[in-house]
Amino acid sequence: MAPATLLLARLAVACALALGAMAQLSPTFYDASCPSLQAIVRAGMAAAVQQEPRMGASILRLFFHDCFVQGCDASVLLDDSPTLTGEKNAGPNANSLRGFEVIDSIKSQVEAACPGTVSCADILALAARDGVNLLSGPTWAVQLGRRDTRTASQSAANSNLPSPSSSAAALVSAFASKGLDSRDLVALSGAHTIGAARCATFRSRVYNDTNISAGFAAKRRQICQAQAGASDGNLAPLDAMSSVRFDNGYFRNLVAQFGLLHSDQELFGAGGGAVDSITAQYARNGAAFSRDFVTAVLKMGSIGPLTGSSGEIRANCRKPN
Repeated sequence: MAPATLLLARLAVACALALGAMAQLSPTFYDASCPSLQAIVRAGMAAAVQQEPRMGASILRLFFHDCFVQGCDASVLLDDSPTLTGEKNAGPNANSLRGFEVIDSIKSQVEAACPGTVSCADILALAARDGVNLLSGPTWAVQLGRRDTRTASQSAANSNLPSPSSSAAALVSAFASKGLDSRDLVALSGAHTIGAARCATFRSRVYNDTNISAGFAAKRRQICQAQAGASDGNLAPLDAMSSVRFDNGYFRNLVAQFGLLHSDQELFGAGGGAVDSITAQYARNGAAFSRDFVTAVLKMGSIGPLTGSSGEIRANCRKPN
């Protein structure tokens, strides 16, 4: 089978699996068993975002890093233990993922209201939606009914999560392997309209890349020294226009060569074909971005969930029961 044909076949299978998973989930899954769930999650996220607006982006990133490894099963929330190696210390996650305490707090409130009923995976999916909406982004009916895994995979976290240095082709391939197409890739990358990145992830971009605004690169070099060291943890906004407002500023940045990460700028001006045209569309049309983001995040949320009698409902999101 030719490589292109093989890729299409794999994509068709992945899409079929995602559609099947979505059919097993339902926005009304907890309406009878935990009617206060959505209000509890919303209040917890509202408090977290009010204290630190960046937390909306951090929780959304947690959801992404969960779904891309073993599916949306809360594996990313598991701590290391003598019998389990979690994903928190994988290369893409170590000293980077945050917001675990926010999920812990919401989980404890949900457990008080509805003991043993709601999975950590579903709480994370709801919290990600509310974080986006609280930062002026869209809202959507979250598909619910996931259960929590008892396992994690540090090796899968290292291999499945795209790198800040990824090329457009590598990004397209990584997303296709999860049943997500180029439009989903660009729309989900738009999550970088909120949040910040560490100097260590954008150093190479601002010192070595040529498809970058000279003035923008110079400004970012002021907080990110050329050599690894003390400045590694210094933060810069992923969206130079409005890092605490969920809008299409990220895409307008890319058109102006203001992408902070190499992988960001790969979505425009790197010969990406369809990817370039989608980025340009979103830069012009914020409503199209919001619409497609909702479609893409729902598809992502349906990657490999555990349902029925699979997995468990963890009492503590950090460890199996």
